[in-house]
Amino acid sequence: MNNGTESVNIVCRPIRFGLRMIGVWPGTSYAILRREFCISSMAVFQTFQYQHLIMHFGEEDLFALMDMLSATLAYSLLLIKLFIFAFNARLLNKMIARLVEDWKERDVCDEYTMTRMAYISRRFSNFIIALYALSVFLYATGTLLRYRSSNETDTRELLLKMELPFEIKSTWVHIAVFATQYVHQTSAASMVGVMNSLLITLVLHVCGQIDIVRQKLSEITRKDVKQGVNDSIVKMLIIRHQRIISFSKNIEAFFSNIALIQFVSNTMVICCLGFLIVISIGVPGGTSMLIKSVFFYIVISMEAFIFCFLGEHLSMKSQKIGDAVYESLWYELNPNQNRDVMIMIIRSQKHLTLTVGKVMDLSLKQFASIVKASASYVSVLHAMY
Repeated sequence: MNNGTESVNIVCRPIRFGLRMIGVWPGTSYAILRREFCISSMAVFQTFQYQHLIMHFGEEDLFALMDMLSATLAYSLLLIKLFIFAFNARLLNKMIARLVEDWKERDVCDEYTMTRMAYISRRFSNFIIALYALSVFLYATGTLLRYRSSNETDTRELLLKMELPFEIKSTWVHIAVFATQYVHQTSAASMVGVMNSLLITLVLHVCGQIDIVRQKLSEITRKDVKQGVNDSIVKMLIIRHQRIISFSKNIEAFFSNIALIQFVSNTMVICCLGFLIVISIGVPGGTSMLIKSVFFYIVISMEAFIFCFLGEHLSMKSQKIGDAVYESLWYELNPNQNRDVMIMIIRSQKHLTLTVGKVMDLSLKQFASIVKASASYVSVLHAMY
């Protein structure tokens, strides 16, 4: 399966590399050990973060508390995603196998559409992963600038606030801890980008298959009907439509709980970062916090937007299958074929979509509600500050 996937290059290399690192890509050696290592390292970092948050909860002001919460909640979301990916690795393997099979079964007419979707997904994937890595660099830059501008020379600022089991007394120990946190945070942020890029790749593949079905429906001519070759075409399209429905249901089953947790987490993180940005504007020494928070705010908002946009895009695409069937020459077909066409129309009336824990559909309306709720919380926190 690995060779087949790489030969058509439908999944970009950063995604394949990232999924191999966490042990969920098909055929990965020592997959269980890789999963345990990634989850345990994240759990250790989270333990130190929450220890610091609990021990200094009453001592820290609202500004420092929002700074800690934003990074801690983002890490917690990734840890939960790692658990979901580990427990659903078999379903992920099934989806990738379906992806490879679609490419192996493609004909000359499908080549352009599938290649175009693969190209778009690779471009977006590389851009998103690079954006997440850049956000960590700017976050670290803001932390260093804030440390240098601080009057407390004895305070050693870490990239992530943690309650470590040892004291940082020397500069070299501080540098070693800071560098370890930077490498780990860069890896974690890139992994978030990999997971989001995987969703983009899968959804765009489904949309490409929908476009192919619509194209083949529009290419059925009266000549095909008269020659009787349309019977095999209709059966092929029905089978392909069923595969699209099955594939989209697998995507929904895999990412539904992730979307639910992310919906809650992103609202809180956007709220914390929005508060930090608002109170840092025009304040002496606020430039370092703006450098640290603005790009972090952008990538978190983009993460929520990706899920909501893909959910709405998939729903709109699936609706067009029914329109394409109705606009075809169904009135020229015999009664048995008309019955098959009717089944396609009925199936397409139930739109394919992504949901938030099977509670509500992901759409741009939901993204607007996330931004609106976060802005409301920011105004309340600003009034309390």
